Amino acid sequence: MDTTATALTALFNRVPRRHSLENVADIKNIVNEYENILIIIESMNPFYEKNIPPFFNDLDTIRAAIKKSTDNKASKKNKDSFFDEASGVLKDSIQAMINIYGDGNRTA
Repeated sequence: MDTTATALTALFNRVPRRHSLENVADIKNIVNEYENILIIIESMNPFYEKNIPPFFNDLDTIRAAIKKSTDNKASKKNKDSFFDEASGVLKDSIQAMINIYGDGNRTA
C-alpha cells in the first residue's frame, strides 16, 4: 500500500463518532488533512483530476455540520446529531476516496 492510501486509511480510522469539544477539534484537523490529501491526489493525473471535485463538495457539507454542532443555541441532542452527520459523511467520503484511489495508479 502506498503512503497516500495508508494516510487515507489512517484518517478513516481516526474519525471520531461522539460529540465532545476534543472530538470537534480532532475532526476539524482530520478534515484539513483530508483536504490536503485530496489536493495531492487531484494533481497526480487526469483521471484523478476529473474524479476528485465531488469530494471537495463533501468537505463543505462536513464543515457546515461541524459548525452547527458547536452552536451555543443548539440543544445537546441537536449538537450530537450534527456531529454524527459530519462524522458519517466524512467516513463515507474517505471510504469512497479509498475505493477510487486504489493503489494510486488509476488512469481510466
